[in-house]
Amino acid sequence: MKRKPAQDQDGPNKAPKTGGKMSFAQKMMAKMGYQEGQGLGREGEGIVNPIEVKMRPQGAGVGSVNERTDQYKQEQRRKAEQRGEEYEDSSEEERKKRKDRRKRAQNGAVGSGANTPGGGVAPGPGKRKVKYRTAADVQAAAPGLEVPKRMLDSIIDATGGERKLLTSAAGIMTPAADSGKEDGEADKVAKRERLELEAFIESWHGLQEQKVYLEEHGGRLAIDEEQAKEDVLRLSRLVDSVEAFKIGGNVDSEELEAKWNELVEKLRKLQENFRHNIERYGLQEAAVSGMHPLFKRRLDCWEPLEEPELLTSDLAELKTILGQSHDDLTVTNGFHDLDNLYAKSRRQKTTSPYETMIYTLWLPKLRTAITNWSVLDTTPLTTLFAAWRPLLPTFIYSNLTDQLLVPKLASALQTWDARKRSHHHKHATLKHSQPHTYMFPWLPHLPSYQLDPKAQNSLLADVKRKLRHVLDGWDISSGILPGLSEWRQLLATEYDHLLIRHLLPRLALHLSQNFEIDPSDQDLTPLENVFAWQKYLKVEVFARLLVADFFPKWLSTLHLWLTSPDASFGEIGQWLDWWKKQIPRPISEHKDVQEEWRKGNEMVNAAMDLLDAGKDVAALPPPAAGPARPIAKDMARKAAAARPPVSMPAAAQEAADFRDIVDSWCAEEDLTLVPLREAHPATGLPLFRITASATGKGGVIVYIKGDIVWAQRKGEKGTFDPIGLDESLVARAEGK
Repeated sequence: MKRKPAQDQDGPNKAPKTGGKMSFAQKMMAKMGYQEGQGLGREGEGIVNPIEVKMRPQGAGVGSVNERTDQYKQEQRRKAEQRGEEYEDSSEEERKKRKDRRKRAQNGAVGSGANTPGGGVAPGPGKRKVKYRTAADVQAAAPGLEVPKRMLDSIIDATGGERKLLTSAAGIMTPAADSGKEDGEADKVAKRERLELEAFIESWHGLQEQKVYLEEHGGRLAIDEEQAKEDVLRLSRLVDSVEAFKIGGNVDSEELEAKWNELVEKLRKLQENFRHNIERYGLQEAAVSGMHPLFKRRLDCWEPLEEPELLTSDLAELKTILGQSHDDLTVTNGFHDLDNLYAKSRRQKTTSPYETMIYTLWLPKLRTAITNWSVLDTTPLTTLFAAWRPLLPTFIYSNLTDQLLVPKLASALQTWDARKRSHHHKHATLKHSQPHTYMFPWLPHLPSYQLDPKAQNSLLADVKRKLRHVLDGWDISSGILPGLSEWRQLLATEYDHLLIRHLLPRLALHLSQNFEIDPSDQDLTPLENVFAWQKYLKVEVFARLLVADFFPKWLSTLHLWLTSPDASFGEIGQWLDWWKKQIPRPISEHKDVQEEWRKGNEMVNAAMDLLDAGKDVAALPPPAAGPARPIAKDMARKAAAARPPVSMPAAAQEAADFRDIVDSWCAEEDLTLVPLREAHPATGLPLFRITASATGKGGVIVYIKGDIVWAQRKGEKGTFDPIGLDESLVARAEGK
């Protein structure tokens, strides 16, 4: 085993002796020019001794010990000497400063010894001078303290150069100076008496503090006693008051109102006297239990729609003692925002006694009244809602609106038939009344989610669906849909989308099927019917409507007139000017309409150019919309003579006529005739569905043959029986 190079006694940081055997590292360093005792590097500016590592004690933090080693200090001193500077060791400087401070402190203490009381030595640095109080000082700080004269007579004054018996308490607390002699028997007695006096003073202070505490505690007990007496008296009066307003249910009808007024007056006084202790004493339960019998008797003979404000004023005065909620309704866009209150009500786990009484006694009466209520008679029920709303718990009001009122209004909306009827019908009053007349009064009483047209199950969404259905089948020749403009404010942007998607196609179809251009006998009624809706649609929409369904016919007729042999350009020019006056100015001045007028003028100019060139006007190219249909009467006769007539089979004509009769009957009975786009497998006749559902589902499948309606049997697909237009078909259509 190889032995490590020997090291001298100076430690591992010293270079090995030159006479010893050199290690491999020393040999390599010697080859590179290293000499012992000199620093590393070409000029010897590096370190001389190897770097030492000083371990910090376990658990010690940074800075807790001086981590600079002797090797580091020697290297720093050697480098400073090479630079011509003096090396300063901060630790040595600090030790010198501490030594100087101790010397100055000792010199100062010796010099100030003569100034200390009693010739004592002043305390050194860091020691606080102890001050003693005399017995007189203690007596002055504690008024009422009397030191027993017997104690004073036996106390020796040992503070001066000679000892004497004390005749007063002055100086009793000042200890004697050190005389350099051992304490005698008298000194021991004096010390013992001084300690007894100090204990006596401390006991006296403790007794004084205890006396003050007992006086304060006694005062508090006296106050509590008075308060307890007042509480007992108050509770006695409370018990008497509660016993007084408990009235039995066996009350005559003649005395019922008088007993109710008496009870309300007692409850009002009880509420006034115990307004701040209602919850503390549980007066809510007591008040409701006392009111319950008479409240039930009053509601038994109550007609809500005849007396909508019954008992509301009395209950409003007793809101505090009955424990009613004081939540205020916020108003948003003119309507009460009840959503937050509904959410808060759903979080409530139990009902109060008042809420239970309203739910079990009052709500059933309203449920019966609303079930038998006609939506056209809005005033009594809206008055009831307005009067009772501040008195109703939120969940009960929510039940009224969502479960009773809104379904009633939605059902009435589904029966609405906007078409005019000249004869009497059993549901004519409700069917043909405009929905806004009986729905708008309820808007302030409905929560905001019922007034959101985008919500799937809201009341306003039902209105939108009904308007959409009515507009899809509306006859433009019947005029403006009654009450349509009333819904603009509520439907907002949905209103314009509704008209564009469902009214505009009806206007275009009306122009396409009913309006013809006839210079010899022009009928403007279909066009006037379309322009009657001008205030409901924007000018741009009407301009596009005319470009699509009016001007193709107009340009085709103009082309046909220009190419006829007896065309008069003067009449044609007057005809052009006349037509420009028939279109409302805002629409006529639109750029799209102006472009169509320009096309007409260019066509006339092109025809005149052909005549001036001696060419046949028949060569005039037709408009881009295609050749015109022969619309004028004489042109229609010529076209009819030129082609063979197309006749409809008599059976098909009769079926088409009877289908119109069935369609009208369905409309009278609030039913819908929906084509299924399917054919009967045996006869090949088209199938229809007669249903009372607004969605077009359910009902009964039928087909029409001649003047007979054949209905499919229940549960037997493909088997049809004849059925009349009577109540049995209505029942089948309603799913009964």
